[in-house]
Amino acid sequence: MGVSDKDPREEVLQAWYMDDSDEDQRLPHHKNPKEFVSLDKLAELGVLSWRLDADNYETDEELKKIREDRGYSYMDFCEVCPEKLPNYEEKIKNFFEEHLHTDEEIRYAVAGSGYFDVRDGNEKWIRIWVKKGGMIVLPAGCYHRFTLDSDNYIKAMRLFVGDPVWTPYNRPHDHLPARKEYVQGFLQKEGGDRPINAAA
Repeated sequence: MGVSDKDPREEVLQAWYMDDSDEDQRLPHHKNPKEFVSLDKLAELGVLSWRLDADNYETDEELKKIREDRGYSYMDFCEVCPEKLPNYEEKIKNFFEEHLHTDEEIRYAVAGSGYFDVRDGNEKWIRIWVKKGGMIVLPAGCYHRFTLDSDNYIKAMRLFVGDPVWTPYNRPHDHLPARKEYVQGFLQKEGGDRPINAAA
């Protein structure tokens, strides 16, 4: 078949550089021509990803092992769609404000799909499309935002180490220790061949 070397995660997780258009945030916003970003590149930015069995998340041994290895003791679900989320339009606007957290953000799409946008070391937006079966971890201190895609529905499992803290710190919050650690740990070593302006 010749596709055995394809990363199975790519069926549920895709990433690309975004265009600068201010059209509906729920559109894909591909550049022309399209410019895809590898999952390895995302890992260099601290974004981890897995492909899991979303139809059997209650009994999935792989999910159980990830939770044990990474200390994700807390778990709940968040359904984002006009019918299920109170103050939907306002919430969607809030999610799409660029922000960071002082802890990891772990999201596992057990149904539906959505876009998580993160910035690379040169401040360019990368859009990560997470579909059913895809799980990502955004590191503490990483500026990001979220929106649904044009299907307008995601059911996401949220994981957390200990008691959950969902506080968003809208940009700029560069003085926070979590941000400084993220910049030092990922952005300053990224690219290597050119200096990254951490103060931007």
